[in-house]
Amino acid sequence: MKYTVTRRAARALAAFALCSVVGSALAAYPEKTIRIVVGFPAGQATDIIARIAAKKLQEALQQPVFVDNKPGAAGIIGSEMVAKANPDGYTLLVGSSGTMAINISLYSKLPYHPLKDFVPISELAVVPLFLASNPNFVAQTAGDLVREAKAHPGKLNYASSGSGVTSHLTMELFKQAQGIDMLHVPYKGSPAAVTDLIGGQVPVMIDTGAALIPHYRSGKLRLLAVASKTRNPAVPNVPTMAEAGLGNFEAPAWIGIAAPKGTPKEIIETLHKALSSTWLDSPEVRDQLTNLGAEPILSRPDEFARYIQSEIDKWAVAVKLSGARVD
Repeated sequence: MKYTVTRRAARALAAFALCSVVGSALAAYPEKTIRIVVGFPAGQATDIIARIAAKKLQEALQQPVFVDNKPGAAGIIGSEMVAKANPDGYTLLVGSSGTMAINISLYSKLPYHPLKDFVPISELAVVPLFLASNPNFVAQTAGDLVREAKAHPGKLNYASSGSGVTSHLTMELFKQAQGIDMLHVPYKGSPAAVTDLIGGQVPVMIDTGAALIPHYRSGKLRLLAVASKTRNPAVPNVPTMAEAGLGNFEAPAWIGIAAPKGTPKEIIETLHKALSSTWLDSPEVRDQLTNLGAEPILSRPDEFARYIQSEIDKWAVAVKLSGARVD
């Protein structure tokens, strides 16, 4: 007996075969090495937390996971690279509040959109920011710094890890809140900026605990205040901005992980489940992050997407108020 396959039936069979192949591929994910791109240099907070996350993902997924640093342009180079990557789950981005919430308002021509070009997976950590100074700087406290800056407007320099990053914008907001004028000296990442802070080439900066706390503990720099509501457990002797007499100034940074837009939902769920099994319940993760002054966080993809949007809205107002703009 002869069977005739109609054109409609042939298309249905082809679609079924394609779905079977895709379903099989998704079920097998991951089958090879996963790359996590970080748009900042090694040793910066985003990089350190990305490496901790990479290790935990590798343990859970039983596949190699490595961090690929692509620093430059306030994290834009690495972010754009991931936005244009194949959405197959093998190229991910660990970004910061700067790359995922601030840049869209700060840069007039940003080559990616934090939500339209990415699928959020989870927030990973909250990272408080600290006001730091060279130990030999005349200002011994945060209040001293403000008084010194008011006495010499436009004469003091401050370092940041790059134009448009969280530390830069936070210092601009700090300047506005205190009514002071200081000159911005941008560097290509925190390590270079901190090196010059220690060397005395610049007197002050705001940055993360990951970048500053190790040098504070060794006596190479001074921490004047933390920009958070409460003192940080890693350095309990450092006062909050409010305790330093500078008002309720809070500016926490955060770090999260995302995939290129179009990455299948099943892969996003696999990655999230891998983090869920290793991140919050790991004493190793908590100890490592606490030692850096950070706090581990895990959020659902939809929760993280809503949080990113709220942060975009918040920082848009902050950028406008500060007058900061990068063309």
